Amino acid sequence: MSVLQTLATILIGLSLGVLGGCTTTTASGVVGADRPQLLLVSSEKLDQMAAQSYAKLTSEAVSKGKLNEDRAMLQRVRAVAARIEPQTAVFRQDAPSWKWEVNVITSSQLNAFCMPGGKIMFYSGLINTLHLTDDEIAIVMGHEISHALREHSREQVSQAIAAQTAIDIGTALLGLGGGSADLASAGYDKIIATKFSRTDESEADKIGLELTARAGYNPRAGVSLWQKMIQAGKSGGRPPEFLSTHPAEENRIQQIEALLPTVMPLYEEAHHRSKPNDPGPVLNYQESIGCSLCCNS
Repeated sequence: MSVLQTLATILIGLSLGVLGGCTTTTASGVVGADRPQLLLVSSEKLDQMAAQSYAKLTSEAVSKGKLNEDRAMLQRVRAVAARIEPQTAVFRQDAPSWKWEVNVITSSQLNAFCMPGGKIMFYSGLINTLHLTDDEIAIVMGHEISHALREHSREQVSQAIAAQTAIDIGTALLGLGGGSADLASAGYDKIIATKFSRTDESEADKIGLELTARAGYNPRAGVSLWQKMIQAGKSGGRPPEFLSTHPAEENRIQQIEALLPTVMPLYEEAHHRSKPNDPGPVLNYQESIGCSLCCNS
């Protein structure tokens, strides 16, 4: 058997192994977000990396006096999170018991994210510059939580591992030399610096709208939010950091509008159940750094 034939045989075997690693991380909900995913690394490993990365980020923010400075804003963001988090059980039964953390960094950046395992960070610039309503904050948060529920970072790390493994086998058999990339480092980068695919974004939009609606926030705010995002991207200044990983395509609004008939009944039901002026459940969040709030009081 020639080297190329051997390579082809191994790559076929690798492909079959990859297919064997395909599963799905969530139930589909009413929005029908289900798709086989390539998952070659454990959730526990990614959650551990995310926790370490989040702790580093919050520690740096504390040292600069930038963590949770605006207590009213922090209260708003955490109140939204407290209503959305219980709804994650619709898609993953284990998600409500994640070690959720929710914090706000004082920064002009227009950014927010949710790391694997429920590590949420908002940047004050996103809320202040775009004058976000609570409904719009919920849209952003639901979308970011959806990336974590679907484990898009874990999926991208797995894809990187599969691709690098194929390259390593090929270079070894063909005698081209070169070592494998630092996959741990690559995986670390994927936790924050991920540029999500259109498929990822579509799934996060779908699941995020359903989470928002079930939590009693108006999913129509998805339209106004992305109108603001698109306008901010056209303003002539530096594009929002959020848009570097979440493309604001014009047809995105139309896609969200198409989902509204599916999710509005959930919102109306949740809105009907809630009492007037009821902010929803209040959760006690474990502080990322022992005295991060008291140090910024």
